[in-house]
Amino acid sequence: MRPERSFPAQVASEGLAIGRISLRRMRRSDARPKGTPEEEIVRLEAAGAAASAQLERLIGRAEAEAAAILEFQAALLADDELLDPVRARIARGEAADAAWQQAMDGQIADYQGAEDEYFRARALDLADLRDRVAELLAGGGDEAGAPAETGAIYVGTDLAPSRFLELDWDAYRGGAVVKGSSASHVAILARARGVPLVVGLAANESMLVDGAEAILDAEAGQLIQDPSAETRARYLRRAAEREAEARRQASHLGKPALTAAGERVLTYINVDDPHILPAVDPASCDGVGLTRTEFLFSGEGGLPGEGRQLGAYKALMRWAGGRPVTIRTLDAGGDKPIPGLTPDGESNPFLGLRGLRLSLARPDVFRVQLRALARAAIEGELKVMLPMVTRPQELDATRAMFRQVVSELLAEGIPAAMPKLGMMVEVPAAALNIAAFDADFFSIGSNDLVQYVTAAGRDCEAVRDLYDPLEPGVLELIHRVAEHGRLTGREVSLCGDMASDPKYLPALLDAGLRAVSVAPARLARAKAEIAGYG
Repeated sequence: MRPERSFPAQVASEGLAIGRISLRRMRRSDARPKGTPEEEIVRLEAAGAAASAQLERLIGRAEAEAAAILEFQAALLADDELLDPVRARIARGEAADAAWQQAMDGQIADYQGAEDEYFRARALDLADLRDRVAELLAGGGDEAGAPAETGAIYVGTDLAPSRFLELDWDAYRGGAVVKGSSASHVAILARARGVPLVVGLAANESMLVDGAEAILDAEAGQLIQDPSAETRARYLRRAAEREAEARRQASHLGKPALTAAGERVLTYINVDDPHILPAVDPASCDGVGLTRTEFLFSGEGGLPGEGRQLGAYKALMRWAGGRPVTIRTLDAGGDKPIPGLTPDGESNPFLGLRGLRLSLARPDVFRVQLRALARAAIEGELKVMLPMVTRPQELDATRAMFRQVVSELLAEGIPAAMPKLGMMVEVPAAALNIAAFDADFFSIGSNDLVQYVTAAGRDCEAVRDLYDPLEPGVLELIHRVAEHGRLTGREVSLCGDMASDPKYLPALLDAGLRAVSVAPARLARAKAEIAGYG
């Protein structure tokens, strides 16, 4: 009988899981003889086409944040600059799999050595793409992608966003990976879906036993392999307590969010993709505080037309049933590249042409979105929010363009209205100068605000301790914006990860916020936390 072993890790998404370890292993076919260069090129093209098809299927069901990452990989597969070096190696006599591996390893090393955090983060996407095509070239696949035995705990070296989306999280109860950061894209996806996840696991494959009973403690941050009877009993009691707590939290869903002192806090939901809405009761929230429209710009078919956008916005308004719906204009760039729209080759895309800056630089695309939003505004209480605003002039220019669009639609005999126009507060310069902005409402984007205030990338494991939402400078800016809203009678909400984390929510309420927007999976928890405040 093996002794109990505990491996420490960092919590990325809180939770508790008891099950059996499912080690991620690569399933490879037997070695095959190398063909002629022509045959190897055919193998490469076939594997690339299969990988593209896999990515497109994932993009079709992914939420906006993940879809943008997958779009980046799909765009790379269609880029001759990536494939030409592989073809050249094959022409010199290398097998397709060796040529692909060598060429991609060189690209990944270049990205990993970049000074800019954006490019270092993209190295993970390149590695994910490398492995996907390599598996297809070998005629095998990733066993982790297959349905797991119910109750399994995914354990591996890393977990890319595309892999996360492929896994059956009704079968897997949680995950533990050696690499990664609590602020990574996968961590964000796990929190949104309520999947317990730890990263930075202090273990290697030789220490872990596939199929061994294990406990994933994504509260204390550890994976316990072969737990003793005493440990198992203790965690079973904790699991029962957690289930009881979940039921208690769920009891708050049908009620307005009130603090212990009886003060009302508006609780909205974030919508990455309208496909999630059938599972959410509109009466459980005060409306939609953030709709990420990037889902419309992902996948095949090019940039979306006015009709397609209008249909999506109207469906959202109908679901809300008269409750306010906030739709954010396209927030492309940074970690959300969109082929054919976002610029290539920026040295620092997080500080480059992104968000509203990109929209104003591409009025041909922006006007189409504004027309669809103006037409949707007649369907209910629509609020339009602008991302990455730095100067008042950007807000003023957008308002002027919006009014012109409404006038044009009315002149064409098309019903339209001017919705409330607000802005994301995620740039420190905007937060410091908040009184200069003539916005109808404000929404604090804490994920980017924390990143910019602390000068620490949220995907960078090496500086994860610096990416601290409770940094006094961050809280001071949040308080400044909230106080401005109180004095001017304009709503200020917060729509980042801080809003639904019990470690941070009390600090937000202390700072004066009385409106938050959270992932639907965290709505009950946020309401329960608010009820215990004060």
